[in-house]
Amino acid sequence: MKTRFILIQTSHAGNVGGTARAMKVMGFDDLVLVAPRWANVLRREETIQRASGANDVLTKARIVDTLDEALDGIEHLCATAMTPRDFGPPTRHPREHFAALLGTPEAPASTRPGGVAFLFGSERFGMRNEDVYRCHACLSIPTDPQFGSLNLAAAVQLIAYDWRQALGGYALPPASAPERPLADAKALAGMLQHLEQALVAVDFLDPEAPKKLMPRLNQLFNRAAPTEEEIHILRGVAKAMLQTAAQAKR
Repeated sequence: MKTRFILIQTSHAGNVGGTARAMKVMGFDDLVLVAPRWANVLRREETIQRASGANDVLTKARIVDTLDEALDGIEHLCATAMTPRDFGPPTRHPREHFAALLGTPEAPASTRPGGVAFLFGSERFGMRNEDVYRCHACLSIPTDPQFGSLNLAAAVQLIAYDWRQALGGYALPPASAPERPLADAKALAGMLQHLEQALVAVDFLDPEAPKKLMPRLNQLFNRAAPTEEEIHILRGVAKAMLQTAAQAKR
């Protein structure tokens, strides 16, 4: 789905770079700046540094004079503001609104908007009422009621994450380490026998009154599901215990 992030009258170059980075890690690249403080903000050093490699988003980004120019091809507008406006659009949590906007997976694609834009106001005074009134919903990120001040790029990151999750998210990367085979019952029994000898040798286990120690250890290792390599390590520990005990008794 076409997704656009619109920054209105941004005053800090670093936030433009931070926004580009936040967008890129969530797979978005359509950024439009409306009347930013710096005409060359996309090329400023602070912007490029804060982008941390998201230079392609900066290269593709557009600067326009008015919000109308930024909304070409967009059907659904989401304002981002902490304070609900009188006579404004409904204020919702992002996840709640995204779920309602996208509907169920079985819902026909025709019921979904062709393009969605997220609007973020100036760091100094937020979003103007007239811009909020144009939107279909006002997204309020749930924060601590006593301190809801979010950095602009951080707010973009949160919205971008929730929107990506609503669209289906990304799968976790495959594990880099190969799976190691689990030890079989025979190997586990051999290790427990070896460990029992070692525990007797260091006077931890009384063979005349063993109680339930070994059955409990057996259950412990069954829950742990050790690998073959881990069984070898434990047998090495038992061997070292036996050798140390033998030396101590000489």
